Amino acid sequence: MHKKRVGINELHPLLIHFKFMNFLASSKMVLWPIFFFATFSLFGARIKDLTDVRGSRSNQLYGYGIVTGLSGQGDSRIEYTELGILNALESLGIRADKADKSRNIAAVMVTAEIGPFAKEGSKMDVTVSSIGNADALQGGILLQTPLYGADGKVYSVAQGAVSIGGLSAGGGGGANVQVNHPTVGIVTNGGLVEREIDSQILNNGNEIELILRSPDSLTAVKIADAVNKYYPGTSLALDNGVVNIQVPIDFRGQTTNFLAAIGGIDVKPDVPARVIINERTGTIVATQSVRISPVAVSSSNITIFLNPTTGVSQPLPFSQGATTVMQGENADLVEEIGRFEALDELDPPGASTVNELASALNKLGLTTREMTSILQSIKNAGALQAELIIN
Repeated sequence: MHKKRVGINELHPLLIHFKFMNFLASSKMVLWPIFFFATFSLFGARIKDLTDVRGSRSNQLYGYGIVTGLSGQGDSRIEYTELGILNALESLGIRADKADKSRNIAAVMVTAEIGPFAKEGSKMDVTVSSIGNADALQGGILLQTPLYGADGKVYSVAQGAVSIGGLSAGGGGGANVQVNHPTVGIVTNGGLVEREIDSQILNNGNEIELILRSPDSLTAVKIADAVNKYYPGTSLALDNGVVNIQVPIDFRGQTTNFLAAIGGIDVKPDVPARVIINERTGTIVATQSVRISPVAVSSSNITIFLNPTTGVSQPLPFSQGATTVMQGENADLVEEIGRFEALDELDPPGASTVNELASALNKLGLTTREMTSILQSIKNAGALQAELIIN
């Protein structure tokens, strides 16, 4: 039986026909200091952006290397750094009993992530981080370093100029200026793949399994239904995180074309109700599905004013005393009157409550710390129907 070959022109129109539209999503942003609440547009996300294919995964690599050319900013007399450079010199036929004290070299750990379809000879970025007491890796060159997988085999070698996103500078008086982390850098395209990793995405039953990046039962069912709409009877949601798809007969032997076809199908994912608070940055993010029951909130602020004062104690004439500078401090405490605000119009039928929640809380003029405390109290009272996450 002759097998029909499915080309790009015969794929579903969703794959080969796109409309590019510029639109403003129905999201809003309120600052108090920063309060984002996310809503969703009428369009969904592509299946390829919501899932990963089982069997096509990345793998982590690591290795120990030496960075040279650091102009006095490298490691001091550290044993493993000296052994590293001595071994490197010996591999070049140069015998040395000890390394010099110039601090031009640094011992580093080299890490990388090799993709599922990386081919022999392809390049990738590698990350270099100091493991000694080097001041900076700026201007350094990573010597050829083998990168190992978890099985102990070499899958890549790395070499090249180290690029860092920071700097470190100091003067003779002990002053020092540092921006970001000068002891961590990247070698762009410095890793060369020497061994490929097989990716098995099709099982013996000609089936593909899609793994959701954010497991959710409703989203998994939506993905299965969307695929079944174009390829009836091929897809089934196995659980919250896995969707099983039977490859149609017309696509047998053309798994890549089939993945391209289903990957472009739009699905509107279901996002759980969450309020995420980051007290360090003063950011609060709430999803559209957050609901809050009628509740009343009271808030009061306490402000302490410290006013340092300086005085002089002058001794009497012809006395044996000395003039003395007296340090003093005046402290004032101001407590604002508590405001008991009723948040009782936050749940109109069919409407999202996150907009009204942000508006009502903004009226109180609260800081992020106070907002965090209030949201925790509302959650404890059972009035906040959402997961509260504090980072």
